[in-house]
Amino acid sequence: MGSLIEESDDGLHANGFNPSNTAGKVITCRAAVAWGPKEPIVIEEVLVDPPRKMEVRIKVVFTSICHTDLSAWMGENETQRVFPRILGHEAAGIVESVGEGVEDIIPGDQVVPIFNGECGNCNNCKSNKTNLCNKFRVNPFKSVMASDGKSRFSTRDGKPIYHFLNTSTFTEYTVLDSACVVKMNPNAPLKKMSLLSCGLSTGVGAAWNTANVQQGSTVAVFGLGAVGLFVAEGARVRGASRIIGIDINPGKFTKGKEMGVTDFLNPNNCKKPVHEEILEMTDGGVDYSFECAGNVDVLREAFLCTHDGWGLTVMLGIHPSPRMLPFHPMELLNGRRLVGCVFGDFKGKTQLPDFADKCIHGGLNLDGFITHEIPFSEINKGFQLLIDGKSLRCLLHL
Repeated sequence: MGSLIEESDDGLHANGFNPSNTAGKVITCRAAVAWGPKEPIVIEEVLVDPPRKMEVRIKVVFTSICHTDLSAWMGENETQRVFPRILGHEAAGIVESVGEGVEDIIPGDQVVPIFNGECGNCNNCKSNKTNLCNKFRVNPFKSVMASDGKSRFSTRDGKPIYHFLNTSTFTEYTVLDSACVVKMNPNAPLKKMSLLSCGLSTGVGAAWNTANVQQGSTVAVFGLGAVGLFVAEGARVRGASRIIGIDINPGKFTKGKEMGVTDFLNPNNCKKPVHEEILEMTDGGVDYSFECAGNVDVLREAFLCTHDGWGLTVMLGIHPSPRMLPFHPMELLNGRRLVGCVFGDFKGKTQLPDFADKCIHGGLNLDGFITHEIPFSEINKGFQLLIDGKSLRCLLHL
């Protein structure tokens, strides 16, 4: 058991953690509770129920803050206005106990949670054409467990605290559907593996799986947050000859160079539309563009900057606006294509372990994405770093 969690590079020690001591019992632990939109997140004691049928309870060791967590905390759209709630969806931890029927995971396993689950039994999971499980795909409306429609979190006086994106990782212990828990190599560093839950898989997967970026190709990335820079890193490893980064925050350009970005454009400094600048820079447009901003106007620029005849635009941004796609249907008859991408087109449980090995041994610069590490108790500071555009991934130590 100890070998699974004693890793010098992560600073992990057993610290008396013994799954058999808590299995089947309600656990009292610390959690970061969001009580309402833009209200300070409060670290307090919560009760975490044991896992029920086909559920897993894990001890979270590391968790990080993603822009999706920030959007939910701010209540940017109606799907996110469920409170009180335990946010967080990017983490790594150790299995504490499992519910009835769980056979692929046992207490002590090193795991990562995934917001886009894989049951393995539905038509979608059995198809090689999609990674969107019929039952456990990402669902921003979902705030309770699938088995009984109830939460596994509560306050000391019994009031429910709701789940988030199949995961809820801003807590020392969390309960997930087993379809949303991926067993990892016990020798993999948990600190880096936490990135697999969202940003790393989404960005690199978009470059490798969705677009299948080829050596010598040209790429434009709109929005240089963590996901956008993971796209750039994936394109760099694939041998893209030119990677153009577009962002209004000039501070992102320095970090972008580490991830292989070769050219930068700040739309605020351009004298003409960004897509026209890129068409001139690339003699007709890039082979692939990636929209990571969640803005329909940016999406149109990303689409128009690709090469006539074969350009591919991959949409990764979350779009809270009710505005529709900014295209005329005839524009799709010029050979340019537009596709959406969820979780890098990975099937989480079956494909993520192999991808993790490739990340560790395949030359990806993972350390550069963890820009800050702070104690779990300082989570509000981590949110502020993201708001100020100073962090990519702020890792919280539990």
